[in-house]
Amino acid sequence: MIACNLNGVRRILCLGAHSDDIEIGCGGTLLSLIAASPAIEFYWLVLTSTPARAREADRSARAFLRRVRKKTIDVQSFRDGFLPHVGVPVKECFEDLKRRFVPDLIFTHFRHDLHQDHRFVCELTWNTFRNHLILEYEIPKYDADLRSPNFFVPLSESVCRAKVSLLMRCFGTQRSKQWFCEDLFRGLMRLRGVEAASPTRYAEGFHCRKMLLGAEAGRAARKRTGS
Repeated sequence: MIACNLNGVRRILCLGAHSDDIEIGCGGTLLSLIAASPAIEFYWLVLTSTPARAREADRSARAFLRRVRKKTIDVQSFRDGFLPHVGVPVKECFEDLKRRFVPDLIFTHFRHDLHQDHRFVCELTWNTFRNHLILEYEIPKYDADLRSPNFFVPLSESVCRAKVSLLMRCFGTQRSKQWFCEDLFRGLMRLRGVEAASPTRYAEGFHCRKMLLGAEAGRAARKRTGS
């Protein structure tokens, strides 16, 4: 297995169809990156919400990004389950975002996710951001659509505990659902840790379609962000 790092990342865009997607899919990775560099700038976009879930989304984002100095939390109110059918305003939201925030790294949904909202967010991510490192995260659920990731981020035991604790604390509307539970979240991170031969025993898995490594890639990224 070839190791690489994300040390050059200065701006991160997190995209989620629903209020808990980002946290479930890449919450541990975000906590690890923030611990290493609180100076990373974040843009956190959630597309669908009800008033109750919008409050949860905002509370959770602020908890995960507590140590971050510069952050934007944007919770939209598109209708859950209808994103592909209200595509024009969602596309306009992405186009507006592209003009306002230039990320080094993007976290978004997996392209083969069987939830239609998730797939649509992933499709718009690739339509909108053409020259960026994009990692597609996974969401365990009833549809049984998990695949084999090809990009792993090891997580410490303490980060895993923090991720699961924040999920259970922040999303009260979800705790009655049979899949929203600590053992599922920890179990998936343990499984990905086995697959990645993680020295910490835990990891989050991602799907990476394209990655450009080397000095030229680093210079191109810095030129895009003006840093």
